[in-house]
Amino acid sequence: MADELSMALLELLRKADPEGRGDFVRTAVERLMQAIIEAEVELKIGAGRYERTETRTNQRNGSRPRDWDTTAGTVHLEIPKLRRGSFLPVLLEPRRRADRALVNVVAQAYVEGVSTRRVDDLVRAMGVDGMDKSTVCRLAAVLDEDVRAFRERPLTEAYPYLWLDATFPKVREAGRVVSMALMIAVGVSAQGQRSILGLDLGCSENGANWTEFLHSLVDRGLHGVQLVISDDHKGLKAAVRSVFVGSSWQRCTVHFTRNAVAQAPKHAQPAVSAVVRQIFAQPDRASAEAQLLQAATTLEPRFPKVAEMLLQAEADLLAHMDFPTAHWRQIRSTNGLERLNREVTRRTDVVGIFPDRASVIRLAGALLAEQDDEWATGRRYFSVESMASLVPPLALPTPTDGQAASVHNPSPEVTTLPRPAA
Repeated sequence: MADELSMALLELLRKADPEGRGDFVRTAVERLMQAIIEAEVELKIGAGRYERTETRTNQRNGSRPRDWDTTAGTVHLEIPKLRRGSFLPVLLEPRRRADRALVNVVAQAYVEGVSTRRVDDLVRAMGVDGMDKSTVCRLAAVLDEDVRAFRERPLTEAYPYLWLDATFPKVREAGRVVSMALMIAVGVSAQGQRSILGLDLGCSENGANWTEFLHSLVDRGLHGVQLVISDDHKGLKAAVRSVFVGSSWQRCTVHFTRNAVAQAPKHAQPAVSAVVRQIFAQPDRASAEAQLLQAATTLEPRFPKVAEMLLQAEADLLAHMDFPTAHWRQIRSTNGLERLNREVTRRTDVVGIFPDRASVIRLAGALLAEQDDEWATGRRYFSVESMASLVPPLALPTPTDGQAASVHNPSPEVTTLPRPAA
């Protein structure tokens, strides 16, 4: 069946360009997109054109023309109309960049013969059986260039806050299927704007991979980092200490609370959680330190492990309280970045097993670039006024060439600035 569809598509392309002198890429894109649209509408109504089935839920009602601008040129599409309701292909929806990436990744997995049954079913549902490898490569190259530009763009602003986390897609590597660490960095600039600073893929979440990733951010101009927020991962912590000398580290309070509660029996977990969360509800650091000591004293007789965890992690759990109170809720956990990770995971789970590392970067990079665009045009994460109290305008100069060391080894003038009272 796949061979028949492939031959049919190639025959259509030859008829559209018999001399081989026209725009083959644009024609290929146009034919491919129209095939995907036809497959999608058939899936939506439960039957093919002129087909009678028990699963049919709607009928076609002609079509409307739609031009779609692509890097291969403007392609002319026919969008089917339905008798009941409306139909808009996913490729023409606002988040089309990430959806095009998904098409490319699934198609690549299929044509390279490494797809699972689940991916093969998805390929057929999307109508991309007729894509040969050369066409996939040409289409993917366009998206790869966009993702490369996003990953390598200069970071010219100061980013006082930096969140770090990783998710773990499955990738086929050297004949085996392995989980790899997709590392993501999100920052908030001195103007209060949130941005996705970078992403990279490593064999694991060890210290060496994190260090290399963080150095790549510094090489692109990342500077002015005052607080790094992440989970308690030894390799990540070591990388932060070595790259961002003089910066504070905040341990995610949500992850810590889960870890602490897990040390208690199930019937006692709600009470332990309430005691721990009360620490972070205090209005200032002095009160939080006193509450932490009281919580440890209360829990020690029955849950000594929890009490020990609290005392050992005190400085890292309360680091956010050295910063403006208006920022505490967002900077004491990685919740914001985890929501972003869930969106990435939702897309990567559809693929299942990626054929190579490049396809992971292609899909994740397209999705993150799309999200970064939305953040850039949306409301600020923190107000300019609250950020001004944290970062005096002259305290965080942009590093020049040859000053990379000063980025993660701040000058005395920067590191000795007094922080505002919480």
